[in-house]
Amino acid sequence: MSDKQLLHLVFGGELENLEEVKFRDLDKLDIVGVYPNYAAAEKAWRAKAQQTVDNAHMRYFIVHMHKMLDPDGDGKF
Repeated sequence: MSDKQLLHLVFGGELENLEEVKFRDLDKLDIVGVYPNYAAAEKAWRAKAQQTVDNAHMRYFIVHMHKMLDPDGDGKF
């Protein structure tokens, strides 16, 4: 098992419309947290999505931070 961190960010907010990812109010984004792997991030994402299921405009996302921090995947800056 690798000890490599594969950081993932979970966040969400209310969209202006259902056709594009444009948030109504950036000041009200819900930063759920940063997680060490996809499985933990997905668990947090599912929980938040379930809590907001009655608001069709509310969306949560998982961002693969490790891909932005190390785009070529060599583990170096």
